Amino acid sequence: MPLEASAAAALDLEEIGKELALIPTSPDLSLGRQKYADECESAINQQINVEYNNSYVYHALFAYFDRDNVALKGLAKFFKESSEEEREHAEKLMEYQNKRGGRVKLQSLVMPPSEFDHPEKGEALHAMELTLALEKLTNEKLIQLHNIAENCNDAQLADFIESEFLGEQGFGISTRCSSIREMLWLPKVLRS
Repeated sequence: MPLEASAAAALDLEEIGKELALIPTSPDLSLGRQKYADECESAINQQINVEYNNSYVYHALFAYFDRDNVALKGLAKFFKESSEEEREHAEKLMEYQNKRGGRVKLQSLVMPPSEFDHPEKGEALHAMELTLALEKLTNEKLIQLHNIAENCNDAQLADFIESEFLGEQGFGISTRCSSIREMLWLPKVLRS
């Protein structure tokens, strides 16, 4: 073996040895964790909580609009699907956390309201404005998570947030804006 090749092989073995030293020996530590900052792990757990809370609010909206004295079945269906989508987001984040070697730490959920009637705006418009605010807040939280990933030089997490969440979040905001604009053109009687 030429001298250059043996030096390269020795260097490769040295680098492998350094990586081997990083493998945890304790059974409660992840073998797959690599360059995953505690700050990123914590931020993912916070975003999981945001997504579950969103799901809970949407589920409350579904229950409200599905009631026989409200009976806006189209909105009920939309909010039920939105609740399921938010739960799927939480689960996707949990799977990512596990793949990166982090620990999922679920937090308490905030109890959403159960009544959404609004005397001036009507319940449908009020509910859509509420969900627009919710989606904008979620977008801000995702941008914060993306910034944390960038500050920690975690290109994998930044790419995951961009490809899986940010584009979809922008679409959700746009959809709600369109729905609100359409509702504003309806007479108040039809909004309730």
